[in-house]
Amino acid sequence: MANIERFRILIMGRANAGKTTILQRVCNTTDNPGIFDGKGNKIESNIVRGTLERGHHNIEHELIFSSNPGFVFHDSCGFEAGSAGQFDKMKNFVVDRAVTPSLKKRIHAIWFCIPMTDYHRTVTAAEQKFFNECDTGHVPVIVLLTKTDALYLAAMEELLDSYGLDLGEAKKKAAEKERKLLEKWLAHTKGILDNCKFPPKAYVSVQKMHEEGADCMALVQCTTNAVNEEGLQRLLISTQQSSIALCVEYAVKKTLRPRMELGIKDRLLVNGKDLERELLWWFPSKYLVIHSIVSVDGC
Repeated sequence: MANIERFRILIMGRANAGKTTILQRVCNTTDNPGIFDGKGNKIESNIVRGTLERGHHNIEHELIFSSNPGFVFHDSCGFEAGSAGQFDKMKNFVVDRAVTPSLKKRIHAIWFCIPMTDYHRTVTAAEQKFFNECDTGHVPVIVLLTKTDALYLAAMEELLDSYGLDLGEAKKKAAEKERKLLEKWLAHTKGILDNCKFPPKAYVSVQKMHEEGADCMALVQCTTNAVNEEGLQRLLISTQQSSIALCVEYAVKKTLRPRMELGIKDRLLVNGKDLERELLWWFPSKYLVIHSIVSVDGC
């Protein structure tokens, strides 16, 4: 893992699933990403804008936000329209990037977005086609239920129309009803996709992504747990900027606790400086720089 400096994610799903907004929240920015070709050359914004306006995305292009260049994203255009060409191109990309000998080019996770604005059709033929035909190998696929705020309106409608509550009472009960609707449609989605040939590794709902500063902790934690390799977990946790608490949690769970569970004799053999360095690996690089400066000043 020492040769991998950036965590690479493929984000996919239907059009208008809120994909770009999620990436902006994860990278803590409202700016659009820079778009680069596979060789690191930046693509002119007018060219990018033209292709996006026509609904085209080049899955090979790398999306990088200046606020957090430790993430590299790839965006697959939606294939809900049933285009065999689009699906095959996406499938070939996934298969190739899952096993490519170049560690720097491999994708480490896939975020598959399903918007709750379409909660009556959470799983369409497109989703079933992907999870039945696309073997992602060791690369985990995490299903993101996006735009879950749309369920608030559904909850209000049900409380007003089906239960006959007045507006005031409906508003009091709306949050709980919204939560139950989310649980219902998550269970519905899992019931179908878990029976596919290549089911998702995990599911997570993301909320209020349209709000600046929205909490991405659940998404990052879910993705980290879905990635089995500790080196990739450390890369993701140290790259994310959503929560320093996550850095502390994984540093303790993955590094400190195993040392504390050693026998007394083995614990005495643990090198303090090595342990300190391993703990800091779970934190963003700026903490490593600060630590290096403090260490030099303290000499």
